[in-house]
Amino acid sequence: MHSGEPREREATVLVGLAHGGTTRTEVEDHLDELGRLVDTAGGEVVARLLQERRTPDPATLVGSGFIGRIETACRETGARTVVFDEDLTASQARNLERALPEDVKVLDRAGVILDIFAQRARSREAQTQVELAQLTYLLPRLTRRWGHLSRQAGGIGTRGVGETQLEIDRRLVTRRIAMLRRKLAEIESSRRLRRQRRTAAPTVALVGYTNAGKSSLFHRLTRARVRVEDRLFATLDPRARRTVLGDGVKVIFTDTVGFIRKLPHDLVAPFRSTLEEAAEADLVLHVVDAAHPSWEEHLRVGDEVLESLGVEPDRVVVVLNKMDLVGERRPRRLLRAGLPVSAVTGEGLDDLKRLVRTKLLGAPGVAVLTIPLTETGAVERACALPHQVARRFGRETVTLAVRIREGGLKEADLERYRVEAWA
Repeated sequence: MHSGEPREREATVLVGLAHGGTTRTEVEDHLDELGRLVDTAGGEVVARLLQERRTPDPATLVGSGFIGRIETACRETGARTVVFDEDLTASQARNLERALPEDVKVLDRAGVILDIFAQRARSREAQTQVELAQLTYLLPRLTRRWGHLSRQAGGIGTRGVGETQLEIDRRLVTRRIAMLRRKLAEIESSRRLRRQRRTAAPTVALVGYTNAGKSSLFHRLTRARVRVEDRLFATLDPRARRTVLGDGVKVIFTDTVGFIRKLPHDLVAPFRSTLEEAAEADLVLHVVDAAHPSWEEHLRVGDEVLESLGVEPDRVVVVLNKMDLVGERRPRRLLRAGLPVSAVTGEGLDDLKRLVRTKLLGAPGVAVLTIPLTETGAVERACALPHQVARRFGRETVTLAVRIREGGLKEADLERYRVEAWA
């Protein structure tokens, strides 16, 4: 893994391709995001090139004449790294490296993202996921990458597994992948047991596009001390904090790794266990950067990921964060998309907490009981029930909301105290 020592930022050329109905404006937006990824990985963008063509070149993605422009840009800027926004096949990457000067390294968006993960993974699970994803990504590229790494001292796309296993062959990589998958399955099993132990309180997962402000919102809702950075993928390891939302409602909030567009599905798979927090949560807060020009696309990407995880729409609340950056003129289309909040100013947070409480207290399987304090036996039995969502004592009664299986209240002789809803 990357040691975190300071190093010179790596001069990098970005390359985008507009094809198949994708507009130049859309590609420019994607290159903006790619530039931020490169910055997070430790690079410095010194040039951006964009080609428009009907279809990608099957051999090199871009045309041969355009490769000359890339070479010129590298020579004029001193860049030794070229990053393509499109996914490169192993043969395309190999052909590009052959066509460019020997000391120029070729990566695609997925390679940069993996490098960021290699830098930021801290937990045993995240490190295992990163290595598995790296090896899965590198396996079809062994021919070019192993020889290439032998003459590279480091840099974007060469950290982590690349630095420590330069001489590994395809057979050993395949064996290592199988071992990592077994190890990850064991870790996932342990995490599942931990989640089962903490089901006494309902869980609320914060998900959303990378840099949407999930960690800032997590901090405001839980008062947890977490790293908050204006960078992509500032959070990789999932974290959970227990808090009280008010009205006696106890909740476990979970912060998760951010989504991003154009990430190959085979790279998403090793990180699915991180997102299982969302799949199993009682409620999912889909956080969207409302001030971002592409907020609708970010919302769509998040919806697609949640759908792939099997998260039902009625468990999702769209939260429009960073409203302090939107200004006073707020488009109706934006406000119709979700609940407006600001983790910075606190705008809308009381409304969000109120909505979360309402959703959790009215969720399927939650029963609300109101018991007179004079009936001490019933109060003791009710307070001893597991999986309590909320508890509130009044002058003459105690009101509880509990998650309980069908027939559980009758077994505890508490059915007669059930009421319609939390008042």
